[in-house]
Order: sequence, then structure tokens, then C-alpha cells
Amino acid sequence: MSGVNDIRSTFLDYFKKNGHEVVDSSPLVPRNDPTLMFTNAGMVQFKNVFTGLEKRPYSMATTSQKCVRAGGKHNDLDNVGYTARHLTFFEMLGNFSFGDYFKEQAIEFAWKLVTEGFDLPKNRLLVTVYSEDEEAATLWKKIAGFSDDKIIRIPTSDNFWQMGDTGPCGPCSEIFIDQGENVWGGPPGSPEEDGDRFLEFWNLVFMQFEQTAPGERSLLPRPSIDTGMGLERMACVLQGKQSVFDTDLFRTLIGTIEDVMGVKAEGSASHRVIADHLRSSAFLIADGVLPSKEGRGYVLRRIMRRAMRHAELLGAREPVMYKLLPTLIQEMGRAYPELVRAEALISETLKLEETRFRKTLERGLSLLSDATADLGKGDMLDGETAFKLYDTFGFPLDLTQDALRTREIGVDLAGFDDAMERQKAEARSHWAGSGDKATEAIWFELKEKLGATEFLGYETEQAEGVVQAIVKDGTSVDSAEVGESVQVVVSQTPFYGESGGQMGDTGVISTDNAKVSVSDTQKRGEGLFVHVAKVAEGKLKVGDAVILTVDHARRSRLRSNHSATHLLHEAMREVLGNHVVQKGSLVAPERLRFDVAHPKPMSAEELQRVEDMANAIIIQNAKVSTRLMSVDDAIAEGAMALFGEKYGDEVRVVSMGTAIDGEKAGKPYSIELCGGTHVNATGDIGLVRVLSESAVGAGVRRLEAVTGDAARAYLSEQDDRVKTLAGALKVQPSDVVSRVEALLDERRKLEKELADAKRRLAMGGGEGGTGADAREIAGTKFMGRVLAGIDAKDLKGLADEGKASLGSGVVTLIGVSEDGKASAVVAVTEDLVGRFSAVDLVRIASAALGGKGGGGRPDMAQAGGPDGAKADEAIEAVAAALSA
Repeated sequence: MSGVNDIRSTFLDYFKKNGHEVVDSSPLVPRNDPTLMFTNAGMVQFKNVFTGLEKRPYSMATTSQKCVRAGGKHNDLDNVGYTARHLTFFEMLGNFSFGDYFKEQAIEFAWKLVTEGFDLPKNRLLVTVYSEDEEAATLWKKIAGFSDDKIIRIPTSDNFWQMGDTGPCGPCSEIFIDQGENVWGGPPGSPEEDGDRFLEFWNLVFMQFEQTAPGERSLLPRPSIDTGMGLERMACVLQGKQSVFDTDLFRTLIGTIEDVMGVKAEGSASHRVIADHLRSSAFLIADGVLPSKEGRGYVLRRIMRRAMRHAELLGAREPVMYKLLPTLIQEMGRAYPELVRAEALISETLKLEETRFRKTLERGLSLLSDATADLGKGDMLDGETAFKLYDTFGFPLDLTQDALRTREIGVDLAGFDDAMERQKAEARSHWAGSGDKATEAIWFELKEKLGATEFLGYETEQAEGVVQAIVKDGTSVDSAEVGESVQVVVSQTPFYGESGGQMGDTGVISTDNAKVSVSDTQKRGEGLFVHVAKVAEGKLKVGDAVILTVDHARRSRLRSNHSATHLLHEAMREVLGNHVVQKGSLVAPERLRFDVAHPKPMSAEELQRVEDMANAIIIQNAKVSTRLMSVDDAIAEGAMALFGEKYGDEVRVVSMGTAIDGEKAGKPYSIELCGGTHVNATGDIGLVRVLSESAVGAGVRRLEAVTGDAARAYLSEQDDRVKTLAGALKVQPSDVVSRVEALLDERRKLEKELADAKRRLAMGGGEGGTGADAREIAGTKFMGRVLAGIDAKDLKGLADEGKASLGSGVVTLIGVSEDGKASAVVAVTEDLVGRFSAVDLVRIASAALGGKGGGGRPDMAQAGGPDGAKADEAIEAVAAALSA
């Protein structure tokens, strides 16, 4: 029962049997406390429960909470590997009461688990209490049978816990174990308390007061319990080890490091650093943090690179961290399945970062060696050189310090800061300008002042944050009132900023006193997420703690449409060819569209194949996976880079579905470089329906489609139309097509018969009647007629009929349309072409109709004119020309 996994399950099972709800660990990125960089205690996820802002369906809970202390005020990074207990990642076992039991039951639970569950000897245990908490001291005497010398009263804040300057607070009671006289140190409160002999492993917090102002406290109506037991420390106690790195979990990890590196640990700090930092890195990546230049991503990169630096000290000349990951997952994956789910992402991220780091390290160490060749113990590297290594060659300051520490050479930090400020000032000067550049300058300034916004939207749709800036009409302001339209920057956000074709999120930002409607989210200043908003209630101020809630229904539709664009894109490539490349897209909540390079329209059959292939992948309900890779590696693996997108050295690679046939059968169906939000599984898309395909430019086609509910609604509307049509035609819906085709055939026959009848009527009707009204002019037969209701295209055919009826002569027909315009045709029989030209005659008719010109052949010509009322005059003008 002394193994780490056994200790964890024993603790959770014990409290479960005692009525507690076993609650999963919350993510390492706090969703409900923007003041924390990382979750660092078990109570973080219950903060709003303790303050009454949130209600849970249980009043008692127990957790094994993953924690990181490597940034902000809780930063143990530099101590890790050189002390017996410091870790950047650790697990905190805890039990909590939200207004249910209080001190007596909490002490009793702890005492029974420690002495009966874990079988610790009572004579080696002692406790501390807050000096003013006589109730706790009395309860320890009653429950544990402790004498006064076993209960140490501490008058300092070490034994009084506060959530903040105001809010819930209360005294603490800590449980210690005496590790024996062979270990140096004294009991808590003594001059030797910093020694390791007396080890604290469990802290009980009794929340019984509300701090309303400095020096002012009142009793809470429902006092609560918050406890924390360090899993790694308890493992030390139960396994009889002085260092956490000698416990079973770390011995397994360090053993793998020895095998991979080919170097025995033998007390090496490097092995311990790598083991601890591997855990931190893997869990942070699994919770959505990726290495970057700022914020949480920077802390992760610093942890990773510190481990990689120690791997290099052990002789590694190629990436090794990812090779250690399977052992970690084997040891901790059962308790934390997110490690298993994110294994590919973690492995790719570790490998990519270490590959890049080794290039940076090799170059940086060489430059650093040259720059410090003349320096010795106690000297200082000038800040300008340190900054040049950082800014020009990508060698971080902390690595410079770490590399020089063994030589006892320092770094001029003030000089480094001065060089950094000069660079920022120069960068600011480049933003001077007018128009758009001038309006963007404020975002550059805010980015420089505030740093990048932490984006949490891959993992959650709700989080807490702190308002860092409010911009109104291009100017920073301190607050915004009801009705004011502003742009809001928050420390961290789940809102996606428009990019890659995907529209920005909408939703609500709220405080206890204000409500702000977010109508859009944009990215500005190379890292800021800007919420375009309007204050609906109250007053919003810079510094306000806020809750940010994304419109879930809209985000879901965006995710579905974005993932569908990937599937349709790949389907088009398979159907049309690999020349198809996306040239832009729009991912909106209601629909999607994207443009591709393709030289000709798609046939109905091709469109249907594309739609069918996309839906076949959707039906697979395959998990959508995301990995971090270098651009070159991603493209080498088949990932598509999209038109118009800017990619950094590291990219998110989104894969979905499994190809069914062809060369890719059994391999990922769609692989694209993409920073957008996507469905968890292809089945979440539901259905995709292609609406149209059209041209938007030379060689560019546009596809528009809908998914999910919108696709079903579209199909339902289509079905309703078919049923309505079937009712009007008095047939079954399945017979609508054949019935419509029959009606169209019937219509074509009737139209032909009607046209024939009109022609016969126009030319006099009946056999031999066509030339009945012909007259002779100067020895030439002439037929002239004004026709109404005859299409201009039919005039030539009627003129041919007129020539046939005359045998020899000239035919002039004038068609008058409904709008009063006229068309004229003149036909001359073959025997008269030498005497008369149809072209000359039709131009005479056109002139009479108010037109100009006309053309054709000597035997047949056509023209027009705007004045159909002069049709008779046009005919007589042609007749006069025959007698001239």
C-alpha cells in the first residue's frame, strides 16, 4: 500500500466510503481564478463553492489534484533537483466540506486515515494549531490523545489561511511526522524548524471567518473544511525515504532515464530535474498549454528547456524527452487518462521543442563561450551581450545564467533590461504612421504593456479573467457605462479571435455588478484578443474580475462548419485532383464557404461524390486529433497549409477521419495546419450538405454548404417542397420527377404546335394562301406584311416560306414586339439577286423604323428599329425602292 498509486486510491476510497464525492482533478490552467498562472492547490476548483457563487450537487468532496508551481509567486523551479522535496509538478490529496462537517469530523477523518489506513505510528506524529484556536487543540487531545507537547501553537500566518485580502479565512492545523534523530532539524516553531527531521504532510484548513476589511472578521454562517495532503511527501513517509526522488514513481522514471541516456543517476541532479520536468511538461501540454514566448507557454518552454539542458549535460545529442513519455503514461495514465488521450500531442511537442532547442543551445553556448573567455569567478557578463544572445540568437536569459552558474559568473540584469527597453522603443517607432497603422498603434502599445492574452478556448467555453484594458473610440479608458460600445482586453479568455476564416466568438462578460454583450472577438497587436462589446448593465472597470462565457450554441455550429471545410476540401482533392488548393474561406455559424483553385465548373456527379465522401468520414465518428509540429515536418507528413495564413515555427496540425480507399486507405483522411476550433469527433458534425458551386474568378470555384441542424433544416424544407409539388400534381412524391418530365414534354409539343399555327396564320393560313396578297411592282412580285406576336427569330423562316410561295420576287416582313420595337427581314429570290440586294433593301426598312444599318446576305438580310408604329411605312419604302 506504500506505492504512489496505492496511496492515491487508498485516500480517495477512504473518503468515498465516508460519503464524499470523488471529483476529478481540475485542469492545470485555472478556469475560475485569473490571479493564478497554474492550479497550485486542491481548493482552487472549489473557490466559488466556498464563496457561495457556485452550487454543487454534493456537500462533501475528495480529490487528487494535479498542481504546478513554476511561475508567479509560487515558483519552485530553480530548487528542483537540488533539494529533497521541491517539485514543479505534484499531486495534492484533499477532502472538502462545504458547510457540512467542521473541525471535529475533519480531525477525526484525518487521524483515522493516518493511523489506521496508512498505519503510521502515533508516537512519531505531532500537530500544529493556530495559537488562538483552542477548539482545535482540545479536539486533538480528545481524538488523538495528544499531550500538550504534541500540540504546537503557532502564532503566525503559517497557521492561518486566507483566500485573499477579503473573503473566507480560518485557522490551520498541520500534521507532522518525526523522521528520526538521524535527520537534522527541530519541531515547527523551533530555531531548527527548517530541517527535514519533522516533515509536514497534511494541512487542515478550518474556514470559519469572513474577512470583510483589515482587522474585521465575522463568523461564516456555514463553516467549511479544506485539507491538503502531499502525495509525494506521504510516499516518502510510507516508503521510508528522505527524498521524493527515491520513491517508487520517481525511481521508475529515473531508471528509464538511465536506460535511455546510458548514464547512472548516482545522486545526479540532472536525472531528478528531467524526471520532474517531464511530468510538468506532459501534464501542461495535456491541459492545452503549448510552448510559446509569453505567459503560461513561456513557463512551459522554460521547464522543457531546463530539462533538455540537463539531458545535454548527461551527453544527449538528439531529442530524448519524448522517449521517456511511455513510462510516465504507464505509471500515471490510469489515474489521469488525459495523458493517454494527448500522448501524440505531448510526444510531438517534446520532440519538436527539443530539436529546436538543441540548435539554439549549440549556437548559444558557442557564442557564450567566446563572450566569456576572459571572465572568471565573480565576474559579470555585460547585459548588452546577454540581450544579444537572447534577441538575435534565441538564447534565453535563464539559460545564460544557468550555463554560467557552474563557473560562478553572474549576468548584469540591469543592463539586460536596458537593452530590452531600447529594443521596445525602437519597435514602437516603427508603428508611427497614419490611417490603419495609426489606429493599430494602441494595440501594439497594449500588447507591449500587458503581454499576450492567454487563449483557453481549445479546452473550455467559460473562464474567469481580469479586465486589463478598455478601449473606446481608439483611446484607453478606465471604465465603461451602460450603452457604451467598447473593446475589452482580458488577461485570459475562452473567446476565439477571428482568423483562418473562422469568425470570432460572441457571448457575455459579466461581473457581480455588470453585464457586457460581446458581439465579436478579434486578434490585434500580435497576441491580444480584443472583445468587441457593449455594456448592457452596470459599469465595467479596468481591474474587474470577470466571468467570460462563450455562446455555446454558436461556437458549436462554428466548430462543425470549420471541421466540415477540412473534410470537403480533402474530398474535392480526391475527386478533382491534387491541384485543388484552398484560396480562402468563411466559417460562419449558419454556413460555410471556401474557394479553391479549379479551372472549370464541377458536374452534379462530382458534387455528389464530394458530399458523399465527406459524410462517409462524418459517420466514422472518428476522434479529431491535434498535434504540435514544425511546419516542415507537418507538410512532410501530408498536412495542407492554407492560402493566406501565416505560420510560425510551430503549428497546430489537425487530423480527422480515416481514408476508406485509395493510396491513403487506413491513414488519416484530412491533415491540415489550423489554429481554429474543431469538433471533438467527426460525428459531432452530424451531416454536411452542399448547397452550391459557382465561379468567383478566373480558375477559382466557390463551394457553399451547411452542416448539422442547418443541413437537416435545409433537407426538411426541400422535402416539404416536394410534398407540396406532389400534392399539386396529384401524384406520390416518388413520382414527381417523372410527372414533371411528362408535363415538360407535353409543353414542348404544345409550344411547337402553337408556333406552327402562328406562322401559318401570319402568312395567310392554309395551303396556297401565303402569296394571296402579293402585288407586282415594276414587273417584280412583292409581298409585304406586318406581323404581331411573332418572335424575331422566326421571321427568317417565314420569309423563306414567302419566297417559296412567290417563286420569284421580294418578301418584306416587319415584326412588332409588345414594347413597340420592330424587327425587319427582307428576302430576295435567287433569280433576282442580280437586280436587288436584300441588305440594301433592309437598310431602307430600318431607316423608316428609326434604326440604322442592317446586314446579312444578298438573298436574306435583317435589321431593326425602335419605332414599330411605322411598320407600314417601312414596307412601302421597300416597295418604292423596287420601282426606282
